[in-house]
Amino acid sequence: MSGARARDGVPPVSPVRVRSRTDLRRQRRRTAHGCWDHLVVAPLWPLHGVNLGTLLRTCDAVGACLAVPRLPWVPEALERGNTLRRPACVHWTGNRVRWLAAQREAGSAVVGVELAEEAVRLGDLPAARRRTVVVLGHEQTGIPPEALGLLDQVVEIPMVGTGASLNVAVAGSLVLYRLAGLL
Repeated sequence: MSGARARDGVPPVSPVRVRSRTDLRRQRRRTAHGCWDHLVVAPLWPLHGVNLGTLLRTCDAVGACLAVPRLPWVPEALERGNTLRRPACVHWTGNRVRWLAAQREAGSAVVGVELAEEAVRLGDLPAARRRTVVVLGHEQTGIPPEALGLLDQVVEIPMVGTGASLNVAVAGSLVLYRLAGLL
């Protein structure tokens, strides 16, 4: 702390007041949000179950839904990852490419998180003004070619390090916060 010093072995009082759980409960909604059907994050080619659980927590934080394929291990990964102890809004996709096509046909904006020449930088992405589906690809190979043509827009998360991408949970969380207008 600048300017504050401990006197007589007693640390200075911090001007920072951390909100208590009671404060947070008063400020936030009292029950799970259910399905607002405005923002849907879709990690359609998941690699690691732990990332789905993390992304599920972000969905709760921003009022979004999670759309996932019904792979044998996904329900268990979601159950294990749902540390909120409340039901979360999960949409099951079935065939991933057909599901994406149906979302677009129904009028949703379909935004892919991918490294592409025509990508919008995350900082330039406006908040979602209509129902938006955020598509996340495989953590190693990205969004498959058969799904790229279904994207209305591509967003890229700038990086200065040596890695090529972030994991699905981190990338999806950043984009969801931006589209929810919280960043």
